Amino acid sequence: MSYEKVLQADHIIVGTKQTVKALKKGTVKEVIIAEDADFYVTSIVAKTAQQENVPYTYVPSMRKLGQACRIEVNAATVAIIS
Repeated sequence: MSYEKVLQADHIIVGTKQTVKALKKGTVKEVIIAEDADFYVTSIVAKTAQQENVPYTYVPSMRKLGQACRIEVNAATVAIIS
């Protein structure tokens, strides 16, 4: 599951604004999006990932995604960078 990908990644970016910036720079290998996050926010990330031909995956929980990032708050999106 994608939570494990986040746990094993050497470099990640947490948050929608930072994820979109990294996608536009071309440094993102994969994006993980929480299904229970606000659709308006996550749809921008998904659209940008599609435009940049970067694969993205949905996970069920913002809380678990935040835990996988080793932060104490929820995470809507995470970018695994190269």
